Amino acid sequence: MFAVIETGGKQYKVSEGTVIYIEKIEAEADETVKFDNVLAVSDDNGFKVGAPYVAGASVEAQVVKQGKGKKIYVIKYKPKKNEKKKTGHRQLYTKVVVTKIEA
Repeated sequence: MFAVIETGGKQYKVSEGTVIYIEKIEAEADETVKFDNVLAVSDDNGFKVGAPYVAGASVEAQVVKQGKGKKIYVIKYKPKKNEKKKTGHRQLYTKVVVTKIEA
């Protein structure tokens, strides 16, 4: 059994026990969150696709931790102008474990 969920502008294919890193959501560690934006569900009864979401389907997950990703550097450079700028960015994420899929 698996489901395709949408969160943070991205889509994830998940099944029970899957660990995923998603865009930061407002939740504390060991808290349970519910994703209602389920795009597709596959179970024993077959495969259901929503238009755009599957009615009555949801995915529950438990938050493991909040964190920051690795630092990436962005360099802006303009030739012949003696202009150069280096900035860094660390993306915030939430690590969750999928506990239950309801279809």
